[in-house]
Amino acid sequence: MLITEILTRNARMYGQEVALIEREPAKGLRTEITWQTFEDQANSIAQGLINRGVSKGDRVVLLMMNCLEWLPTYFGILRTGAWTVPLNFRFVAKTICNCTQLAEPKVVIFGEEFIERISEIRDDIQDSVKSFIFAGPEDKRPEWAESLSQIIREYPPEDPKISFDISDDAALYFTSGTTGTPKAVRLTHRNLEHACYIENLHHHQTHEDVFLCIPPLYHTGAKMHWFGSFIVGGKAVILKGIEPEWIFQAISEEQATIVWLLVPWAMDMLFTVECGELKLKNYKLDQWRLMHIGAQPVPPSLVREWMRIFPNQKYDTNYGLTESTGPGCIHLGTENMHKVGSIGVPGFDWECQIVDEHLRPVPYGSPGELIIKGPGMMKEYYKNPEATEKSLVDGWLLTGDIAQRDEDGFIWLVDRKKDVIITGGENIYPVEIESLIMGHPAVQDVAIIGTPSLRLGEISTAIIKTKPGHELKASEINEFCEVLPRYKRPRKIIFADVPRNATGKIEKPELRKKYAGHSESFKI
Repeated sequence: MLITEILTRNARMYGQEVALIEREPAKGLRTEITWQTFEDQANSIAQGLINRGVSKGDRVVLLMMNCLEWLPTYFGILRTGAWTVPLNFRFVAKTICNCTQLAEPKVVIFGEEFIERISEIRDDIQDSVKSFIFAGPEDKRPEWAESLSQIIREYPPEDPKISFDISDDAALYFTSGTTGTPKAVRLTHRNLEHACYIENLHHHQTHEDVFLCIPPLYHTGAKMHWFGSFIVGGKAVILKGIEPEWIFQAISEEQATIVWLLVPWAMDMLFTVECGELKLKNYKLDQWRLMHIGAQPVPPSLVREWMRIFPNQKYDTNYGLTESTGPGCIHLGTENMHKVGSIGVPGFDWECQIVDEHLRPVPYGSPGELIIKGPGMMKEYYKNPEATEKSLVDGWLLTGDIAQRDEDGFIWLVDRKKDVIITGGENIYPVEIESLIMGHPAVQDVAIIGTPSLRLGEISTAIIKTKPGHELKASEINEFCEVLPRYKRPRKIIFADVPRNATGKIEKPELRKKYAGHSESFKI
């Protein structure tokens, strides 16, 4: 079933029930819309886009912060038969320009936060862009842009009934670019449909569940997790802000039952509880049944501490890529807490193998590249045949992640292929060291990168962020790491911030650029 058809069915079955809630705690604002309003707005936006020349197969860029208008706009674009092109809200003007020139959209829909960036590149993208539509307050609208709210008011809330089917193209999602320039991942309506089914099968959402959405909607992770609730007409809460107090308030006041978090937010929430800054007794949390994490490796120490504080919750780890239409191709499963630290087993209708450089399966317990096959696989990297040829081989998607499988069939993520450190001829996988150091009670966050060494080629360098109110010395970290073989221990320790992108991934290219020649540090 097309996801646009699911929206229509939800409006038909649950029309007057609340579909989406937006909370903006910094301003004390809360807004909600029903399923019927959601459907009507999507239809009006589709009618407005069609009136501006958008037709099946065209592209429409969507550049907005999380807000109540985001999802109706996304569905409105799909209703036209066009491809939706959500862009990362952290992209600088140059990257937005590059992505837009690649996609060649007819329309760019953007929020208030992006006026300056769009203004800067407007002349460079006008070869394809015929209309700029502003999704923000009327008094902030640039004179060269039309108003999204006016389009919603003026155009009829009727389905334009554009004919397209499940195998048609639906979207271009750009990768996060943590290992290089973002690539455009081409997804079909079948990919989006499968995301609905697999998420619901894994986490058993019902119409009564309430999903709290905090991560950015431009990313496949947040939206595809919400799809599991969307397919049963479950309510969603869009929270604008990541302060632990705001998250707990939203869970309590909206009676959220499912929350997908990123590692830094979960760590912050634990810290505020453990230090007494927040009292759990002040919140109603009994209904909160599932907390799950994805988008990056999850330290086992974090999960163990979480389950100590929230013993009645279910927990799941989810693994996925933009190229696999987000999470679910591998997941731990709430029943497998004895395997915490593993990313789990293949998800519904997915296959996986761990292979060597010749794509031959490696023995159990040996590291190799994780490759996957299933209905969420991308069609291609758009206009990038070279990258497509490297990533899609004999029907398999090469993930670029190094993993190993244990004797029970559970997959353990070792590291990104590009992040492996080779020191004196030995491979070092940063995730293993990061997971260990995260177990230190004074460590808030950590990243392990390789930095140049004349003698060894590379050495492992630890960038460590300490918890507020704690002090750490390099000697303490050295002692803590003595459980590792000597060649795996960090040779250099730097106490500094650990930058992460909007989806929680460590910005290792940024760290390598900053610290590759760092000399004011501590060495083992």
